[in-house]
Amino acid sequence: MADLFMSLLGALRSTFRTRAELTLENLALRQQLANLRRTSARPRLRRTPVQNDVSPEVKALIRQMAEANVTWGAPRIHGELLKLGIDISERSVSRFLPPKLRKPPSQTWRTFIDNHLGSMASIDFLTVPTATFHVLYVFLVLSHDRRRVVHWNVTSHPGAQWTAQQIVEAFPEDTAPKYMLRDRDGIYGEKFQSRVDGMGIEQVLTAPRSPWQNPYAERIVGMSVENVLITSLSSARSTCTGF
Repeated sequence: MADLFMSLLGALRSTFRTRAELTLENLALRQQLANLRRTSARPRLRRTPVQNDVSPEVKALIRQMAEANVTWGAPRIHGELLKLGIDISERSVSRFLPPKLRKPPSQTWRTFIDNHLGSMASIDFLTVPTATFHVLYVFLVLSHDRRRVVHWNVTSHPGAQWTAQQIVEAFPEDTAPKYMLRDRDGIYGEKFQSRVDGMGIEQVLTAPRSPWQNPYAERIVGMSVENVLITSLSSARSTCTGF
C-alpha cells in the first residue's frame, strides 16, 4: 500500500514539474548514458554456424540437383528439398550451390558483320510475277564492302546446282570472299554447299525467321526489280571505269 502511494505521489509531482527541471533531468540521464557507453564494451555479433547444421549428404544432394538441372536456382531446389522432407532454408541452399562458370562474352551479330565487312558477301532470292502469271526467281549476290550487287541472274526453276554455278560466276579465280551470309532456305542443298566449301568460303547462316540478320541483302530484295537492275548495271559500269 505504501509503494502504491509513493508511485501516485511521484506521478502527481511529475505533473507539476517545471520545464527547467525536466530539462536538467534529461541532461543528467544523457550524461549517465554516455558514461555507460564508455565503460561498457559493445557486444559483438557472431554468425551462427549454419554449414555445420547441414549434413554432408544434403550438401551433396544440392550440388547434384544443381548440376543435373542447370536452369534450376535456389528457390526451385529449395522447393524440391521440402517435398523430400528436408527442412532447410532457401538461403542455406544458395550457399551450397556450385559456382557458375562464366563464359567470355561473344560478339554480337552486328559487331560480327561490321568487323568482317570487307571480306563478306550475302546472297538471297526474290520472286517476280510475270504478266502471264508465272513466277521468276532472281538470285542476288551482294558484296558488303561497297554494298553493291556483284552478280545476279533469273530463272524459273532454281536449284542447288544452278545456284552453285552462280557463285562460281560471281567470284572467278581468287576473288571469293571469306564469309558468305545466307538464310536456311532448302535450295542451298548439298551440291551448293560442296561447291562453296571448295571455293574456301565459310557459310554463315542466319537464325530461322530472322531476316534482319541479313540486312543488306534484304534491303535489296525490298527494292523493285527495276531498281535492282539499275543498281547492278551501275555497279558493273563503275567497276569497268574504275570509279
